[in-house]
Amino acid sequence: MTDIIQLLPDHVANQIAAGEVVQRPASVVKELLENAIDAEASEIKLIIKDAGKTLVQVIDNGKGMSVTDARLCFERHATSKIKSAEDLFQLNTKGFRGEALASIAAIAHVELKTKRPDDELGTAIEIEGSKVTSQEVTVTPTGTSVAVKNLFFNIPARRNFLKSDTVELRHITDEFHRVALAHPSIAFAFYHNGSELFNVPQENYRQRVVHIFGAKTNEKLVPVEEETEVLKISGFVGKPEYSKKTKSEQFFFVNQRFIKSPYLNHALSSAFEGLLKDGYHPSYFLNLTVDPKSIDINIHPTKTEIKFDDEHTLYAILRSAVKHSLGQFNIAPVLDFEQQSSFDTPYNYKDKVATAPKIEVDRSFNPFADDKPIERKQSSFQRTAFKQAPTASWESLYVGLESKGNGSDDDFSQVTFESDSKTASVFDENSVETTKTTFQLQQKYIVSTLKSGMLVIDQNRAHQRILYENFLKHITIKEATSQQLLFPLQLHFTPNETKIIEELKEDLEHTGFVFSELNNKEVTITGVPIGVPESEVSIILEQLISDVENDVPDASFSAADLLAKSMAKSLAIKNGQTLNGTEQEHMVNSLFACKEPNVSPTNRPTFITMAVEDIEKKFM
Repeated sequence: MTDIIQLLPDHVANQIAAGEVVQRPASVVKELLENAIDAEASEIKLIIKDAGKTLVQVIDNGKGMSVTDARLCFERHATSKIKSAEDLFQLNTKGFRGEALASIAAIAHVELKTKRPDDELGTAIEIEGSKVTSQEVTVTPTGTSVAVKNLFFNIPARRNFLKSDTVELRHITDEFHRVALAHPSIAFAFYHNGSELFNVPQENYRQRVVHIFGAKTNEKLVPVEEETEVLKISGFVGKPEYSKKTKSEQFFFVNQRFIKSPYLNHALSSAFEGLLKDGYHPSYFLNLTVDPKSIDINIHPTKTEIKFDDEHTLYAILRSAVKHSLGQFNIAPVLDFEQQSSFDTPYNYKDKVATAPKIEVDRSFNPFADDKPIERKQSSFQRTAFKQAPTASWESLYVGLESKGNGSDDDFSQVTFESDSKTASVFDENSVETTKTTFQLQQKYIVSTLKSGMLVIDQNRAHQRILYENFLKHITIKEATSQQLLFPLQLHFTPNETKIIEELKEDLEHTGFVFSELNNKEVTITGVPIGVPESEVSIILEQLISDVENDVPDASFSAADLLAKSMAKSLAIKNGQTLNGTEQEHMVNSLFACKEPNVSPTNRPTFITMAVEDIEKKFM
């Protein structure tokens, strides 16, 4: 019999390794940016076309590579960072496995141009699917330029699994944020389809955070500084009032490397305990510096998860440091009696010497004496005030009350009582019959009767379906009405979030929103759809942005559909809200007037029915 086990060819092994390292265009961006940082570049440019599917190019002004290095860097397990296994526990650089460029070259067309500062000419190499098609001397600036074209060209199945351009661009932007925030001493520029998305100079950490997330971020930041033998913490946390429903502004950097750590995230959440509303998450941008020997970076292919030697100590230090900063900057409520102005000494008495009070005793006073008390000395004010006091006996106070008491009840006919304040109802209760056919259960379900049994409706999902179809109709016929705001509403978003709102602006206007200004710095709204509270506008737009970034539908769905779903989810009445009888009946009637009353916009059931037979079985 022939042997069964065979060695894989190099190009197949590279494609398998690419499945771990390169999951989407954002993975290529991460690897190329980290290589540029390891090359000690001070300026890095990222150029993207079609969300990275057509082109991902990174240009840096680093130290470049020689001819031999340029060719070797595309070989598997070729790295300049590691010479022995012990080096894995003393890593201060980014890329160290030597798989990234080899994996990328196996599934794309790669063009590399590089030159060292001392060389007159550089090297240009072109690779297609692990095969070197050309290598020649070229004129190029100092540094390295890597262009990755036609990603997954030889693996069509992987290319078909890529999401829409909006989703892929969001992943690329996330990777750019992580690298740019970790290295504020490097200037970064980011271009997509010829338009500039970011251009940040060399700056300090606070300026970098503000440049990436918008000028309004500056007033949201609370500094966090702590240094111990085990851990050094520096960075910022966001004020509780600016917390978000999404976790888009949560960044941990360990030794200038972005990581994901649910355990450390729990430390932050516990530090904010009692300061955040339900469903909201704190923002933080924290740099942690630890001994490289105390962490293991090599436990995950993307190197975003690392293992700490002593997580419990880091948890305690991080939680205490954040709590201390929130208290130090008067963000968290504290007991500080020095802050009470009532305890301060009045200004007029500040320099006066305290004098002991004098006590006067009337030694001639006899409580058992029957005669009139001795007249004490009175001031002129007391003598004039009490000189005209009436001397009549106390019985005179009740003269005339008997006649009033015997009067008729008509004496009170003119008395009016203040009526209780009435809360306006959505519907006129006098216009409908008083027979109640529905009732509310646990302030969550609406229960109604049927000929065959009982109907139970989830009020939140039902209202979502009603609003969804209304918004979709308004967007489609483009005849929505809006209510003008007395004062324009100014909202601040990151450049990436503003770009999403720009793309949805037309559909938003069809639902009733009116924009007077829309740029990278702020969004000004002068009109909102009827029935939308002004306080809910920012929540609706944040929810919409989150849905677009995470849930963008494919070609079979439209942006209008997503917008209608997102607004319905934000504005639907929540579980726990009390509805009167009229509102309950209106909810039932409106639901069954919809085209698809059975399911919510997210395809979850809106109601269930229970037949009489099913109820009777419960009693058997």
